[in-house]
Amino acid sequence: MSLAPQYDAWADRFEAALMPTYGRPPVALARGEGCAVWDVDGKRYLDFIAGIAVSSLGHAHPALVEAVSRQVATIAHTSNLFLHQPEVLLAEKLLALLGHEGRVFFTNSGTEANEAAFKLVRRHAAGTGRGFVVAALDGFHGRTMGALALTGKAAIREPFAPFGVDVRFVPYGDAAALKEAVTDECAGLFLEPALGEGGVVPAPDGYLAAAREICDATGAVFVLDEIQSGIGRTGWWFAHARDDVRPDVLTLAKGLGGGLPIGACIGVGEFGTTFDKSEHGSTFGGNPVACAAALAVLETIERDDLLGNAATIGGELADGIATLSHPLLGGVRGRGLWLAAVLTQPRAAAVQAAAQDAGFLVNAVQPDAVRLAPPLVVTITEVQALLDAFPAILDAGLEREA
Repeated sequence: MSLAPQYDAWADRFEAALMPTYGRPPVALARGEGCAVWDVDGKRYLDFIAGIAVSSLGHAHPALVEAVSRQVATIAHTSNLFLHQPEVLLAEKLLALLGHEGRVFFTNSGTEANEAAFKLVRRHAAGTGRGFVVAALDGFHGRTMGALALTGKAAIREPFAPFGVDVRFVPYGDAAALKEAVTDECAGLFLEPALGEGGVVPAPDGYLAAAREICDATGAVFVLDEIQSGIGRTGWWFAHARDDVRPDVLTLAKGLGGGLPIGACIGVGEFGTTFDKSEHGSTFGGNPVACAAALAVLETIERDDLLGNAATIGGELADGIATLSHPLLGGVRGRGLWLAAVLTQPRAAAVQAAAQDAGFLVNAVQPDAVRLAPPLVVTITEVQALLDAFPAILDAGLEREA
């Protein structure tokens, strides 16, 4: 008899009804509260992945529940034929947090935000003869065709080629390679402040500043993809603020909505008005409910000093991992509550499975890296629970079949 009969039944139905793009998910979640979630068979887990850095306030946060409930009972959708107050308030708030003049275009997701950014770069380059863009190897910008063309992971990108655009890839963190690639004929440069899907690899000190200088010298548009790193994840509102650089275009999503689907493409300065009327659009982008959710996320992060929590508790988590001695553990990297436990062997999938058995949800982001991105409300008690369990999880990761 199965120890998880509800999971088996739902997973069978999942496989029969949905496309096989996600395989057979290992857990069927039923509900959540704070940093804890429960599966359909009643097992409790501490959530250290937060829906891939999305659930900024954890699960069922009262501020998010209230904002969404109030908005959906007021007006849930308008399209962009009409304006509504939450989108204006949210755009103003994001620009204030960014600290630069500009304009915002709202989307439903990160990949759509990057599509808008890519399209904006192409529009800005029209008639200039600038014909290619530069992006980073191991970078990830999305799975729709434009965003996928920018994604520097061959296994994801190449099955869907050709893309009809000239994208040139350079090693991440190599400023000399950037300087060679980003010439006067380059339309734009797309970078993450740290590789996300590439294994939570922060940019070396000075790298983003060098990218800004190179774009200034050549006239290329500097696009920073903060879809995963933004909205407090690293202890800053935006990860690039630590490096004191200014992007020309900034893309956001994931943690912005706290679980509701929303993304944003922000054009800074002149790039806020690159698009003319009717040159881009979205039926659902900037939906009132999603905007109300995002406003609640931003207000709660400010009110409860969750930037401070991300920096402090993230530091405790990183330090705790760094002090562990285990043959499978090679170290830790990242900032704030966006970390990767680096392994000495490609056993991340086995470690993820062992963590699940122990009641923790983590993510095997690379064969040798386990991503940790808990909600920004995570407590030191919850972090210590993972640290206490981690040696046994690593033991099981070594013993389990890869």
